[in-house]
Amino acid sequence: MLTETQMAERLATIKAVAEKQNAQKVRIAAIKAKSNRVVSWVNTVDEVEKPKRKPTQNLTEKYDGENILHYTDASKYANTFYGERYQQTTRWDNDWGDY
Repeated sequence: MLTETQMAERLATIKAVAEKQNAQKVRIAAIKAKSNRVVSWVNTVDEVEKPKRKPTQNLTEKYDGENILHYTDASKYANTFYGERYQQTTRWDNDWGDY
């Protein structure tokens, strides 16, 4: 059970917290109202058009599915540009599974 003084202190604390929360709500409402006025003023006064974007290219029409930068003969490419190193690394490749 609470004594009368404890109850009075508790009620005073609850009242103080409620007043603080109400003051905070009023302050936040004032800030929101002020920011809404500024935002609406900016939107109406400074109506600047954004530059329009160029339409994107349809790549399926531009290319027929072949990549001109793709080297299609991999073994010829490796032999031409890597030569002996390529042969040394691939000479045992055909030996897999013949145990």
